[in-house]
Amino acid sequence: MTTPDKETIEQAHKRIGPHTLRTPVLTSDDINSLAGCQLFFKCENLQKIGAFKARGAMNAVLSLSADELKKGVATHSSGNHAQALARAAKLVGVKAYIVMPRTSAEIKKRGVLSFGGEIFECEPTLQARESMLADVVKKTGATEIHPFNNYAVIAGQATAAKELFEDQEQLDIIIAPVGGGGLLSGTALSAQYFSPSTEVIAAEPAGADDTYRSMQSGKIEPSQANSIADGLLTSLGDKTFPIIQKHVKDVVTVTDAEIIAAMRLIWERMKIIVEPSCAVPLAAVLKAKEKFANKKVGVILSGGNVDLDKALKLFAESK
Repeated sequence: MTTPDKETIEQAHKRIGPHTLRTPVLTSDDINSLAGCQLFFKCENLQKIGAFKARGAMNAVLSLSADELKKGVATHSSGNHAQALARAAKLVGVKAYIVMPRTSAEIKKRGVLSFGGEIFECEPTLQARESMLADVVKKTGATEIHPFNNYAVIAGQATAAKELFEDQEQLDIIIAPVGGGGLLSGTALSAQYFSPSTEVIAAEPAGADDTYRSMQSGKIEPSQANSIADGLLTSLGDKTFPIIQKHVKDVVTVTDAEIIAAMRLIWERMKIIVEPSCAVPLAAVLKAKEKFANKKVGVILSGGNVDLDKALKLFAESK
């Protein structure tokens, strides 16, 4: 498979439709006033399994042949893709083998188990994740579904922005968080095909600014992985980076303190729960107001799988 074209994304949207939600687009006058622009939040925190990852995993699993599915599917993930793949596997009646860092949020581990996924815990490094996954695949014969560096996954993730462009026309800018780049590359492709006048901007934690550095150097840079935004700590892949390099206009980085403030703002003003990774785009808009001033801005709210005790502790410590 090559970089998803318009038809591939349209087919993915149709394929996953019965198994995913068309999430709402919400607005907040209070946040618009603070940001100095009109924000349209695509609420993937309200998606199945609480994150956009339900889209990519579902599309990837439904794109496999019966022979490829026979021995199950496997992946490594800090949590949201793990839950999404476990759910997709359960829906088609096969096993899911999930390698997760031992530091993954308990809510995400419980989600995987609730869908019948089998968890293999490892140290919180990319090398440990990939090494253990290789062992699991060797022992089980399962088909690997990479969390982001997979064109079927990218096409699935692209459907979130496709829906946003259909529900809110003439957006000047769309902003999405970036970790491995599955959501951002899918968002960039959807903008290219369905709303070519819309500028694509990425939002990234300053403590894991590998995308920012990769865009500067022209090659994939390793992630430093030092941020509370646990879903954004992986480096870009060789499939996601070229798409991002070609179609993303800019990358805005934000501190953990700015992420917590944006997360609190969404909780308090919009009355919906988001995880730290999900709050990164709003933090970026609030930090770089001049980029977004008086514009119509689409914001992908990526997920809401947050450990409530941990979130409340973050809020308390940030006061």
